Amino acid sequence: MKSRQMRTFFPLRRIAAATVPLALAACTLEPTYQRPDQPVPNAWPTGPAYAQGTGAQAQAQGQGQGQQTPARTQTETQTPAASLGWEDFFTDARLRRLIELSLANNRDLRMATLAIDQARAQYRIQRAAQFPSINASAGMVASRVPGTLRAPGQPSVLHAYTAGVGFNAFELDVFGRVRSLKHEALEQYLAVQEVRRSAQISLVAEVASAYLTLQADKELLKISQETFDVQQSAVQMVERSKRAGGMAQIDMHRAQTQLETARVGVEQYTRQVAQDENALAVLVGTQLPEDLPPPQPFENTSFVAELPAGLPSALLEQRPDIMAAEHQLKAANADIGAARAAFFPSISLTAAIGVASAALSGLFSGGMAWAFAPSITMPIFNGGANQARLDASRVQKDINVAAYEKTIQQAFREVADGLAARGTYDREAAAQETLAREIGETRRLSEMRFRNGVDDYFPVFDAQRQLYSAQQSLVTIRLARLTSRVDLYKALGGGWSQRTATADTSAPQSAPQSAPRSAPQSATPVAAGVTVGTGTASR
Repeated sequence: MKSRQMRTFFPLRRIAAATVPLALAACTLEPTYQRPDQPVPNAWPTGPAYAQGTGAQAQAQGQGQGQQTPARTQTETQTPAASLGWEDFFTDARLRRLIELSLANNRDLRMATLAIDQARAQYRIQRAAQFPSINASAGMVASRVPGTLRAPGQPSVLHAYTAGVGFNAFELDVFGRVRSLKHEALEQYLAVQEVRRSAQISLVAEVASAYLTLQADKELLKISQETFDVQQSAVQMVERSKRAGGMAQIDMHRAQTQLETARVGVEQYTRQVAQDENALAVLVGTQLPEDLPPPQPFENTSFVAELPAGLPSALLEQRPDIMAAEHQLKAANADIGAARAAFFPSISLTAAIGVASAALSGLFSGGMAWAFAPSITMPIFNGGANQARLDASRVQKDINVAAYEKTIQQAFREVADGLAARGTYDREAAAQETLAREIGETRRLSEMRFRNGVDDYFPVFDAQRQLYSAQQSLVTIRLARLTSRVDLYKALGGGWSQRTATADTSAPQSAPQSAPRSAPQSATPVAAGVTVGTGTASR
């Protein structure tokens, strides 16, 4: 009996052994992927705005011939911004601690990380479709046969007990439909990984910008408070002079006007500082600790490290949003393969093997039962649904091509804007510092002339008003200068790693895995710079 069962099972085992490799080695109808050409220039913009140095030097560089190189070029010894760790880029110990807290507690980043786990699970679900789903089953069927169907003319009740294992409607992926869907899920998973990287880069930049804004508003509050104190003394001085008959009523009103202007500033920036702290707490994900390191003075220009000048556009390939856009494009390309496969026959297998008996007590000593049922389904007419799905897949790919190109263009613009801001804000801040210093000297001399009775109070009032405005503008320009450096760091893909990467440095421990181990290698990393591609995306 056992020998007969083995002989019966052997053909089924050979069939299963032959069909599973056939399904795994199926062909694919996916179009050959080709990266689209890069829709950006071959060099960064040039001109006075992008040159570093004094105004005269910038004008001289901006009037050079044709496509010129920036004032300094990147060398092999200079670390690309994308490899520069945020711990090395930001020099303020307090800011570094806040970034560290935000990476551990920020809810948006946590959701982005969980989205990776979700995408990984979706990929595993799609990958499992390549293999048969084997199930064990047991059952009993009882049926009554009427006497009219039996020779003795007596009704009877028949029992059948079965137990076995098998799989149902396993699709042989001859035309690669399942493989294309698995490839699509893999690219979606890789895209979600890059979205998480992009979320971290954005978070680091947002925390830095919020912190710098808080420090700037504290500096503006300090200026307003100092101006208020000075104006209080000025009002008292004008009152004494007015009582002595040496001042007009209008001078008193001018001094009082300046005092109230400073009072408004104190209240305004007191409110703004509180709101800045609340915004920073949301980004950090928790209340700001009391034991943070002391901040650097805001007038200190070394909040951030210098980035290499003349960075080539090839560094744009470090941006995760561009990589995510290309993975989405590859996913759409794979979906076309699945849509094409719907035009071809679908071959599926159903098989089972087990034991059967008319009595439960003899189930496992009964005879062997097996079934093998291949089937083939050929689409003939479905109202054009398959063609419509293929058309929709092709249109979706065209949409993803446009989105990919737009992402590159936006990235190029952000870097170009950052380079222009770096060149101009340095010179603007230097000019504003000189302006504030000169106005301060004017105010000092005007007050001296007023005390000596040479002039009335108007020159003092006017100089104080200009000084207050110039000091506020200087803080605003310094803030814009620092935040533009942060934006440039972000635009170049910086902020992903904590420490600066070197040639021997492996991926950060906190980085998500690139793909499940059984997943095939993804295509060549996206070149998000200006290197011209080798062709257009195939439809």
